[in-house]
Amino acid sequence: MRAKIPALREALEGRFEPLHALLIEAILAHIDFLDAQIERISAAIEQQLAPFAPAIELLCTTPGIQRRTAENIVAEIGLDMGVFPTAGHLASWSGQCPGNDQSAGKRRSGRTRKGSKWLDVALKDAALAAIRTDDSYLQALYRRKKPQLGHGRAIGAVKHSIICACWHMLTTGELYNDLGGDYFSRRDPQRQIRRLVAQLERLGQTVKLQPAA
Repeated sequence: MRAKIPALREALEGRFEPLHALLIEAILAHIDFLDAQIERISAAIEQQLAPFAPAIELLCTTPGIQRRTAENIVAEIGLDMGVFPTAGHLASWSGQCPGNDQSAGKRRSGRTRKGSKWLDVALKDAALAAIRTDDSYLQALYRRKKPQLGHGRAIGAVKHSIICACWHMLTTGELYNDLGGDYFSRRDPQRQIRRLVAQLERLGQTVKLQPAA
């Protein structure tokens, strides 16, 4: 920017008349009014959510779920998980399951059913934050699904995992238990070995495996 200092100084030269001061004063007064209203409404929301504070704190243990997101989830699904026999029922009700489209024995890509718009927005915000949480199961899930399904559907898989985790936490009262970023490699180490060997062979290397002592 140093090379542009003369041009910047010239651009800043101008007139500041009483009319400009009046307009700026009005704009600042409006901003102060909006800030006061936001603070007032936020206090009312906090008062209404006080009975649900333990559940909100519980959901906040999930990677990607911040307090406002947890409040939105609780507002949309409630606390009584008895109305959903399983986590899959909650995921289906909330529109986080792939559609079931079969014809003549062939399975075709089906759209997800429509659920709560605000719940979907909250889950998407949580999923986008979760995939940036290093060494977490949700990040590993996204990285596993993205090459197969693309970004959008991989985010959908993360949203499905988050809503299922919410069901389990609200049902049992237990904190979120992260399986770790290495969950998939630990679950099937031989598959991971084959993938890495194939990658090296594509690079022109001959691999000879020997178990460690």
